[in-house]
Amino acid sequence: MTEYTTVSIPKDLADRVEDTIEGTSFQSTSDLTRFLLRSIVIQHQKRGELTEAEFEEITEQLRGLGYLE
Repeated sequence: MTEYTTVSIPKDLADRVEDTIEGTSFQSTSDLTRFLLRSIVIQHQKRGELTEAEFEEITEQLRGLGYLE
């Protein structure tokens, strides 16, 4: 059985995520968060570590999606 933990994000960000996932295959903020974190972790594991440029690229993508300010 999978155990879970809680990740807190500001309410205004959660609202923006809900708007963003509307009409997508993501059913919840948690679904999208798991997807994004898995993607980052998988990239990291495949390459051993993220370069600063890769980290910046991911940061910019998340900022463009409205998840970072």
